Amino acid sequence: MNLVTIEHLTKSYTERLLFDDTAFSINEGEKVGLIGINGTGKSTLLKIVAGLEEPDEGTVVRGRNLYIRYLPQIPSFTEGDTVLQSVLRENKDEPHYSSIEEIQAAARNMLNQLGITDHEAVIGTLSGGQRKRVALASALLSKADLLILDEPTNHLDSGMADWLEEYLKAFKGALLMITHDRYFLDSVVGRIAELDKGKIYSYQANYEGYLKLKAERLEMAEASERKRQSILRNEIAWMQRGARARSTKQKAHIKRYEELRDQKGPEYDRNVELESIASRLGRTTVELQSLCKAYGSKVLMKDFTYIFLKSDRVGIIGPNGSGKSTLMKMIAGWVKPDSGSIQIGQTVKLGYFSQENEAMDESLRVIDYIKEAAEYVKTKDGSISASQMLERFLFPSSMQYTTISRLSGGEKRRLYLLRILMEAPNVILLDEPTNDLDIQTLIILEDYLDTFPGIVITVSHDRYFLDRVVNRIFAFEGQGVVTQYEGGFTDYQRAWALKHPEAFGTADSREASGTDQDKNKKNWKESAGGSKKRKLSYKEQREWETIEDDIAGLESAMEELDREIGRSASSYTRLNELMEEKAAKERELEEKMERWMYLNELMEKIEAQK
Repeated sequence: MNLVTIEHLTKSYTERLLFDDTAFSINEGEKVGLIGINGTGKSTLLKIVAGLEEPDEGTVVRGRNLYIRYLPQIPSFTEGDTVLQSVLRENKDEPHYSSIEEIQAAARNMLNQLGITDHEAVIGTLSGGQRKRVALASALLSKADLLILDEPTNHLDSGMADWLEEYLKAFKGALLMITHDRYFLDSVVGRIAELDKGKIYSYQANYEGYLKLKAERLEMAEASERKRQSILRNEIAWMQRGARARSTKQKAHIKRYEELRDQKGPEYDRNVELESIASRLGRTTVELQSLCKAYGSKVLMKDFTYIFLKSDRVGIIGPNGSGKSTLMKMIAGWVKPDSGSIQIGQTVKLGYFSQENEAMDESLRVIDYIKEAAEYVKTKDGSISASQMLERFLFPSSMQYTTISRLSGGEKRRLYLLRILMEAPNVILLDEPTNDLDIQTLIILEDYLDTFPGIVITVSHDRYFLDRVVNRIFAFEGQGVVTQYEGGFTDYQRAWALKHPEAFGTADSREASGTDQDKNKKNWKESAGGSKKRKLSYKEQREWETIEDDIAGLESAMEELDREIGRSASSYTRLNELMEEKAAKERELEEKMERWMYLNELMEKIEAQK
């Protein structure tokens, strides 16, 4: 049953056309993730679905007695309320709780799950992230038919994100949400709705499936455009021979030519194209010696020492309030350690992407804000002006003379990131970079960091981003302990599980973490446990010696298939054959990668036994 149906949706915001005669609907029990570039209208669509905004044109039909709960990107509260009062105020009319005591107990439990333990704290004293989590707890308490969430994973640490993931998977109502957490989208949603150039495209898949389906849609669009251009060339040649519009047949021919001429070709995303820009980094980088920091009785770090290498990619993780951002601010010189020392090399040029968009004067025009950093930057392709860099960073010339105050929250973050990169740092500090940046910008940032010749240090709860970018994890584990783990976030999870097998398997943990996650942890525990020494069989040893070459061979074969697909786009039959062959190779590669992970873990266990 359709809960909400929107047809012929058209809406503008100032000079921007957000929706151009498009449609959207959501069905009972459906879980939909909404994605798209920042500033294109994602939050506006949520408000229209929730009934908080009206379209300029089009119809919005909602089911009778439909109960909707909406979590805005920036929630508002009644001044003077405590945390608990605020949650109860929003849920006082919930019919699913039999008494005030029951709803109070549920509210306290929900707040605790989201890391808000002082239920009597006044809302006005909380940080923005804490306020967002209070609002999320309030929305989740409801038994809505449709739950609408705008960036629910922002300000959640990995443990809270895991808990929310399982909660929403079990949620019986329909769900519509904006999030840039790609693992979260993969796990929770069954449909991706992409807002692109005023149109909404739906893909019946999670995020991974969406990537494949979108690629197929674009390939079909490209093939259709090539066919149109081929026919149009013939029609132009015919017209140039001097066709006279005397007969009905000739008039029809001319009309067909004009229709082909006036058709719009497919529009492609403007990518954030940034060559790596960095100053030279000398021998001395950033050296931390015996750092200690505490606030009152709360010890954040104790005797922490580390010397950053020139190519380090370090991710910093831990619960909210554990000291992650404090460490970043100490490196940046904003906060002093209680004891210990921080040595910054003479050639080090820090670029600090903080959570607060520091020193952004919103009365400035976009172009002037960037010119404050540099009028021109040198890249491998020569000098590029500030205006050209803005174009590459999804700020067209029509937006460059707009004041910053008129940008969306995500656009401000993107602009702030560009400003920092324009200053050509050789050590980049990224504090929660995935908050408020759209997926397309994140992908290009990740590609940019691949070739960045300096040091990257990032605080992030985004598991996908950490797996994609970092090769070392610093985990804040409480009582001042900061532990180093090699690899990305998934590697950290495995290593932590091997160190703490006692943490899994209880009824409480199964209930809190969900069945699928529990199975994974059980597998990790089983691979770590047992007193019997394990060694590779002859077959496994032979496989381990050749599997990386096998994977490289499959990757090369897929690259060749991609080239062949590009050459064969005009032949539908051949194109289908190649696509099927590529899909088979992808399945084979996935199986090989899973096998490699198993053998690699086995080798690590054998090494640990020695």
